[in-house]
Amino acid sequence: MPLNYVKKILQAKVYDLAVETPLDPAVRLSKRFENNILLKREDLQPVFSFKIRGAYNRMAHLTDEEKKCGVVAASAGNHAQGVAMSAGKLGIQALIIMPKTTPPIKVEAVKCRGAKVILKGDSYDEAYAHALEVVKEKGATFIHPFDDELVIAGQGTIGMEILRQHNAELDYLFVPVGGGGLIAGVSAYVKYVSPQTKVIGVEPEDAPTLYKALEAKRRVRLKEVGIFADGVAVAQIGKETFRIAKECVDEVILVTTDEICAAIKDVFDDTRTVPEPAGALSIAGLKKYISENNLKDKNMVAIESGANINFDRLRHVAERADLGEKNEALIAVEIPEKPGSFLAFCKDLGKRGITEFNYRYDDNEKAQIFCGVELRDGETEQKALIKSLCGKGYNVVDLTENEMAKLHIRYMVGGHAPQATNEQVFRFVFPERPGALLDFLKGLTRGWNISLFHYRNHGSAYGRVLLGIQLKPSEKASFKRFLTDNGYAFTEETNNLAYKLFVGSSKN
Repeated sequence: MPLNYVKKILQAKVYDLAVETPLDPAVRLSKRFENNILLKREDLQPVFSFKIRGAYNRMAHLTDEEKKCGVVAASAGNHAQGVAMSAGKLGIQALIIMPKTTPPIKVEAVKCRGAKVILKGDSYDEAYAHALEVVKEKGATFIHPFDDELVIAGQGTIGMEILRQHNAELDYLFVPVGGGGLIAGVSAYVKYVSPQTKVIGVEPEDAPTLYKALEAKRRVRLKEVGIFADGVAVAQIGKETFRIAKECVDEVILVTTDEICAAIKDVFDDTRTVPEPAGALSIAGLKKYISENNLKDKNMVAIESGANINFDRLRHVAERADLGEKNEALIAVEIPEKPGSFLAFCKDLGKRGITEFNYRYDDNEKAQIFCGVELRDGETEQKALIKSLCGKGYNVVDLTENEMAKLHIRYMVGGHAPQATNEQVFRFVFPERPGALLDFLKGLTRGWNISLFHYRNHGSAYGRVLLGIQLKPSEKASFKRFLTDNGYAFTEETNNLAYKLFVGSSKN
């Protein structure tokens, strides 16, 4: 099977538009992790992503008749730009169906490349379904973002370039995974030419399409998909891409949002460029794999797959990078409510820097503080710090891995609400489109009272919401049904310790 793809990759028509990107040394990362680490710089493609390779190769193979009928694609970003630019080069009409939730910067980027854009649905799946209807109606050709042999072959040219550019033996190759087009093409070529090279797929913990499929030995559709690394936010691995991955991929490693943010910072430190979350995915996986396997003096390549990041997302990345690098711990600490107690607490912290300190007067005896503390020695120092504080009589709760605390509570610390009886708390994502909040509020026509509402937008298709609502015990089931019926994937947080300590009602 790989031999068939090796031929397709060698014959791929990508270089009329795509460029051979450099394989750059990551000097700082290499020194820090004691391995020879190189970055395959696909962020330097004309559309700032590897997607141009597969899109152009597929479209360059269209017949004259197919070219006359035009092409259709469904995408919220990089694939759309690749199809649009390829269409302009080949003189083909292109129609891109994009979700309504697509950030305007990406919509405009596609339009600027000459493609027509239709906004349809709130998700990729809805845009994809509409694209297939348009294809049937117009007789156009659908350009799939990953599950197509010519698209896979186009992406596979990256593997061909890596082995040509890297003269020494390559021990490990780290590849980001979404629908699987990139890892299928690259692994098929690399495993045929350099079978000793281990190909490691990297996915976010909240979008493990290939990981779950390999575990189940069949393709699995995820019920929920994380949206932070939107370039790999796919619910199911492709049919053909999974067939190849089963044979050619050695392992898949999962990484957290914080680890991805830390990797974005690492790439910036080495290259002074900023990859998108999906673009830094392989670097996050590489770092984690080295640490877990205690590797040294190995030759490693990570594919930096793209750099289409909205500027306003950088705030969120910066906030989470230190957590991902284990340079910061978030803790809740109870201190006496009396003059000098904060000073005493700071002294007990030693010479560590405080990155954040939030609290509000609650009663005459004690105060709950939300504190960020700088770390120099990662998790080892974090555990030692908590043990030390507990030994000095403080009640300490580690919130470093508490997602609600990191997303919401740290910005809301400021008081309990004694009158908010029967308050129930839910966390969910909100589609970023005009009228979304109004539509949600209109749905609350059953007398439910909102007692807490915190929203943060991170420059992506969805914002994050923390909602407190007063419900009698008999109303809880119907409210959950309301959320489910309206398509909100939610997590109940009523019993979350961070909520109880800082903003919860004592009367619940």
